[in-house]
Amino acid sequence: MSEHNPFPDEGNTGHIWDDNIRELANPVPNWWMMAFYASIAFVIGYVVIYPSIPLATSHTKGVTGWTAIGEYKAAIAEVEAIRKPFEDKIAAKTAQEILADEELSAYVEASGKVIFGDNCAACHGNGGAGNVGFPVLADDDWLYGGTIGQIQTTITNGRKGMMPAHAATLSADEISTLASYVVGLSEGKVDEKGKALFQGKACFACHGMDAKGMAALGSANLTDGIWRFNEADILASATRTITHGVNAAGDDETRNAEMPSFKDKLSEADIKKMAVYVYKFGGGK
Repeated sequence: MSEHNPFPDEGNTGHIWDDNIRELANPVPNWWMMAFYASIAFVIGYVVIYPSIPLATSHTKGVTGWTAIGEYKAAIAEVEAIRKPFEDKIAAKTAQEILADEELSAYVEASGKVIFGDNCAACHGNGGAGNVGFPVLADDDWLYGGTIGQIQTTITNGRKGMMPAHAATLSADEISTLASYVVGLSEGKVDEKGKALFQGKACFACHGMDAKGMAALGSANLTDGIWRFNEADILASATRTITHGVNAAGDDETRNAEMPSFKDKLSEADIKKMAVYVYKFGGGK
């Protein structure tokens, strides 16, 4: 094509299409060449300074010996050095003493969020607001007691609720009467027929004569309007609980209510942190 170039003095390559579309042979702009050589220099410098080239069993180390994991470990060490004085104090104090120490208490409130998020929030929700079927930790209703010591015991050993299924011991009418009675109690109503049945069937043995529950047994307060299984139809929910119980062996429809033990998952210090953190939600007492 070059021997028939209609633009011989233009400085093109001789590649011409459709009579006048051609490839020019202009030199690359200086700024582009400067950037090109600078990028080469940058790559050479990077390879010399930082680990870059993979080898058979390792890689080039670079003159600085820098690695991302090394920087990460250094940052962790720096954080741990800042936290160490607080962590040492926590290890030496009880949960009650940590709660009473304003500085430590503030530290736990800030640092405990991560531990709570990793281990507790899936069931109890962010901020202890509770998810469906799991207890709220930010109110003042505690099955096993809400003191700092009781909360620590609960986290350490876990809890497993227990209520027998009454499907085989009570008639459908009796279950209906009891369900209506306990729902009425939470609304400030007292049905004498239901009260007589409540006492006659010895429900008070677990829930107390005043139906306010017993922390030693983990039995529910039936008068406060706070329901462990907070479903849309409270009466139907209470009926099911009375009928099938809680963790009742042999009943496929029983309620499941169990909190795992964290003594083998969290350190003693972290358990104390969690006890203080949960207590400070505002529901501890």
